[in-house]
Formats: sequence, C-alpha cells, structure tokens
Amino acid sequence: MSLKKVVDCVKKHKNFLITSHTNLEGDAFGSELAFFNLVRKLGKAATVINEDNLPYGYDFLPQKNKLIKYKDNLKGIEFDCFVALDCSDLSRTGEVYRLNSEKKTILNIDHHISNRKFGNINWVEPHASSCSEMIYKLYNALRVPLDKDTAIFLYTGILADTGSFRYSNVSSFTHRAVSELLKFNLDVPRIYKSVYENIPFEDMKLLGKILPGMRRDVKGRIVWFQVKQNILRNKKLSFDLSEHILSFGRAVKDAQVVVLFKENLGVKNEIRVNLRSQGKVDVNMIAQLFGGGGHKTASGATIHGKIDDVRRRVLAKIKENL
Repeated sequence: MSLKKVVDCVKKHKNFLITSHTNLEGDAFGSELAFFNLVRKLGKAATVINEDNLPYGYDFLPQKNKLIKYKDNLKGIEFDCFVALDCSDLSRTGEVYRLNSEKKTILNIDHHISNRKFGNINWVEPHASSCSEMIYKLYNALRVPLDKDTAIFLYTGILADTGSFRYSNVSSFTHRAVSELLKFNLDVPRIYKSVYENIPFEDMKLLGKILPGMRRDVKGRIVWFQVKQNILRNKKLSFDLSEHILSFGRAVKDAQVVVLFKENLGVKNEIRVNLRSQGKVDVNMIAQLFGGGGHKTASGATIHGKIDDVRRRVLAKIKENL
C-alpha cells in the first residue's frame, strides 16, 4: 500500500491510539514517540499505550512519560485510529489490541517481511532499516518539520535496529536520513552508550556465565547458546542480554547462523528462540515454520516444548537450509 494512503489516513483521523510490540526496544518506542509528536504537530490527539514499560537504560529519552503501560481500566479510552508500529502481527501488541473492541481503523506501519497485513491500511517496507526510518519518511510526506526531541527518537530507533549501522538493512537513504537528524546536535555518545554500553555489573557477570556455554555444529556454520531457567531463576534481568549474546556468536569465524534458546521465566516449557543470519540463510522462513517471523537476517519465535527438543528441531531446519 502506498505512503499516500497513510498520509490520507493521518489527515482524516483526529485521535490516535499508538502502540508497538511486547518487549519494547529502541525502534519500537522511538517510532511511537516520533509518531506521537507528528500527529500532535498536526493538531490531533494521541495516546501511546504498551504492554510493557520502557526498558532499562533509556532514561535519557525526552517525553518518556508519554509512554503508558496497559491496564484493564484503560478500556474506556477514546480514539478513532489504532496505530500499530513495528508489529508483524496484531497479537504482538500483547493485550493492547483488546482496546480496539469497537474495531476502529487500524493503521499498520512496519518493516518486517513476515508482516501479516492485519490493518485496514498497511504500509509495510521490508527493505527499510527500521520503522523509525519509515516515520522519518512520513514526516517528509506530510511536510511536518522535525524537532530535536523527534530527532532523538528517530536516531535511537534507527541506531538500535541497524546494530549501530552494521547490518545489511542499512541503505544510502538510511544515512541521508540520519545526516538530517544529526543537524539537531544530538548527544550521539550518550545515545550509543545507553543502547550498547549500559549493562549493569551483575548482568555482566551473568553474561560471563552464559558465554562459556556457546556451541557450534561440526562445520562451524551454526553457533548457538542455551539459557535455562536455573541460571535466571533468582534473577529477573534488568537489561536484555539477548543482543549482546547474539553479537558474540556473530563474531565467530565461519558462523552463518547464530541462535539463542532461552527458557522463559515463569512459564513451563516455553522457549524463546532468537535467530541471526549472516545473509545466506533466510531465518525469517525458519522462524515462520515455528509460528514466528521477522527479517531475513534477524527473526524469532516462541516455541512450546522442552528446550533440548526445541533446539534439535530448530537446528535441523537450519541445517536443511545451509
């Protein structure tokens, strides 16, 4: 669907409920807050509601108080457009989608190739680096001027989803967009440190326990980590270590696919699987086989079963595609 239809939707509606996926990260809340500012600049009303709180380490964000955590007593909130950002499936919003019981217009803006086109209006760009990059385009299409707060939100989102501009989803447009954002004299070192160099000491020690468990297949093409509840049982992480663990795996010579298998805390036989590819293997296709999805080089799924069995099943499918 064209950007023009998104522009028409934004112009037509007056009150927006904005949300994103569970387990918020930089691109999710970056695009949310930027979209919030966009419609407010157009004289419209908006509310941002998420299943989860803002994750650890993002206290530097201006307007972070605009992010509201979902509660049952929010069900009476008024809006005429439900905006889902960075979500491949409506269920990825957690319980927030239940707020749209009256089936108001759904605007779906996303860059995941696995997007299910669940909206009344679907703007999906799998080649975009991030949802934040798409919101930058929307500002231009609506001729709404940027400001420093919005530049911080969009830069943080793009930085997070491109692995600090290292991943294959980075394009010349990505760099042009970022060059415009940097004109607002952003504190780049502070943003980078908050996203990548902000691990609490105790969590870093836990990372030191997880990394020695790294394994690989006989040809060294698949590297994986397995994290069981017993290592986490008395420790609810304040910092999501997943990307840091996966980054270590990606750095291994000859590794084509990296996988993290993690038992979800408080849920029996539920395994979160994160997959990363160097490009030869489409891990989105593999994740979809297990009810998940994402991007060709970065995807995930939540699979029910015992962790050893889930590991065997997933690794078998990866080997079929190598």
